[in-house]
Amino acid sequence: MLTVASLFLVMMALSAMMLLVLSSLAHSGARGIREWVIANGLAVVAMPLFAARGHVSGLLSIELPNALLIGTTIMMYAGTRRQLALEVPWRLLAVFAAIGLTLVVALHRGIDSTPLRIVVMSLMHAGLCLGMAVSVGRSLRTAVRRYPHLFMMVMCFLVATGLVLRAAAYAAQVAGWLPTVDEQTMSLVFFACGTLSIPSMTLGAVMMANADIIARATWAADHDHLTGAPSRRAFFALAEREHARAWRKAVPLSLLLFDVDLFKRINDTHGHAVGDRVLVEIVERTCAVLRNRDGCGRLGGEEFAVLLPDMPLDTALLVAERLRAALESAPQDAPGAHGTGIAYTVSIGVATLELGETIAALLSRADTALYAAKSAGRNRVMAAAAGEYGDERLRA
Repeated sequence: MLTVASLFLVMMALSAMMLLVLSSLAHSGARGIREWVIANGLAVVAMPLFAARGHVSGLLSIELPNALLIGTTIMMYAGTRRQLALEVPWRLLAVFAAIGLTLVVALHRGIDSTPLRIVVMSLMHAGLCLGMAVSVGRSLRTAVRRYPHLFMMVMCFLVATGLVLRAAAYAAQVAGWLPTVDEQTMSLVFFACGTLSIPSMTLGAVMMANADIIARATWAADHDHLTGAPSRRAFFALAEREHARAWRKAVPLSLLLFDVDLFKRINDTHGHAVGDRVLVEIVERTCAVLRNRDGCGRLGGEEFAVLLPDMPLDTALLVAERLRAALESAPQDAPGAHGTGIAYTVSIGVATLELGETIAALLSRADTALYAAKSAGRNRVMAAAAGEYGDERLRA
């Protein structure tokens, strides 16, 4: 026979299972895992204490499990805020927990009204669940993967709605508006619906954490760990897409290839840490010059490439010269956000896609132009000579 006690034990088992799932993500680096683990751990302890009501003291079956359940919802809320990179209002949550525990004690040791305790606790838990739903909902616009956030928001909202309905039903019972409803039956209905509340929100939490792990792994694979610029693989993937688009729409596509002049001298003289700061600064300055749709990638070492969609050769040369001037660093430049205090220059080779030319061939011509710029004295821009496909180029 289904009883409230058996539902508590089912919820305990589900929370224990979710606890094991969360524990597998403990070293993933995902935010909020620790708080969610604590939340489910508290639920695992609280549920059998609720189920033991009538067999153990009121302290162990009422005050303690309610305190643990308040902690469960608070830690779920805190973990969700942390996952979203939002500040956790720990002091406010501590006050909230203290008020909740005080009300539980007052409604047990003072008035001793189970329906009133259920009303108060349901509303308090509903408020936290609604807070989670709102926090997650606000993050939907910026979420890399929307479905996990949408799932979590819906689950939190449904749980909050169920808790509000539960509070309303018990409040109506206290007011005498539901005199014919058996309290045991009503408890079974609400607890049956609420059995999946904590596990369902935890499932949403796991989905958000997994999405966060995938997003960070994808970013790491597609970006240079030092400068944050797209990696060689990501840059060439972009180049192939723009190459296909250029042929499909008959628009020009230009490529800049540049590196730092005498970079080895910087490393040998000032150390590799300074050399790394130079590379980071170069990416920052390059991005400030380019359009949002342009692509800048680090191909390796001190060599970088810039893709300029819809840009013919004459305009690309102007951009390259502007970039060269922006990257030229004099020794008096102040170190910090806008300068390393190290003198350096760059040489740039420019090539524009010809009819029938591949990305590899385009890169080869830009590379030849780059070495021509270095041979001509460095700190200059050189345009690539026509390749085997001749001077005919795509026109906008």
